Amino acid sequence: MFKIVFDIRHLPTHNLNMFNKATPKAQLTRGRLLARALVVFRQRGLEAVTMRELAAAAGASLGSAYYYFPSKEAIIQAYYDDAQTEHARRVASVLAGGGRLDLRDRLLAAFHAKLDILQGDRKLLGALFRYSGEPDHPLSVLSEGTRKNREQSIAVFQAAIGDERLPDDIRTVLPTALWALHLALLLYFIYDNSPEQQRTRRLTDGVVTLLVRVLALAKLPVLKPVRGSILTLLREAGLLPETDSPQVPAVQESRT
Repeated sequence: MFKIVFDIRHLPTHNLNMFNKATPKAQLTRGRLLARALVVFRQRGLEAVTMRELAAAAGASLGSAYYYFPSKEAIIQAYYDDAQTEHARRVASVLAGGGRLDLRDRLLAAFHAKLDILQGDRKLLGALFRYSGEPDHPLSVLSEGTRKNREQSIAVFQAAIGDERLPDDIRTVLPTALWALHLALLLYFIYDNSPEQQRTRRLTDGVVTLLVRVLALAKLPVLKPVRGSILTLLREAGLLPETDSPQVPAVQESRT
């Protein structure tokens, strides 16, 4: 089991990507290496490709490739970073776009934005999802190496929830639950061979619609003891931080 703990004191001071130069030339070289490497990964997968081949594909020396990306895993980490940054940008744009969006609209925007970003990368994602079963692998969605991406993704769903009136106990767990749900939908997305993955799109619409209806029922005061029992089970299973953890504020009395 895993536990997601939000504590900036324990965030790593470095990551797999050692690039820290900001000159235009350096950014151009790094960008070219990343773009060409992703093309090769999309065609051939991750394991079968060497750093020498990636450097050659970008027209760069092997030393230059290693300078910007010390490993293939560092390239994929940069891909994770870029995808998550773009996801946050798109969702923020929708939320700031004016007009009144209800909870269903906001959640659908968050889910579909991620699918839009990854639409052309299903083969690559299939190769990467294999690491999900290896929590210690730096590319696993549950590893320490991807903690920052995980927290950023959860924050996007938290922004989509916004100021929706919810009991505090539901508000505590919902962003993480939405993040886990989006992983499940991405897994289905990888194997969806329907035209433009329309089955995944319809599934997403249906699941989010159902979720919003369930949340409306879950807010009823009579279900507060049930919600508390569920949260206790999740914490005992290690799927939520402990309420007495200094990194996570305790769940206050529910508003409803």
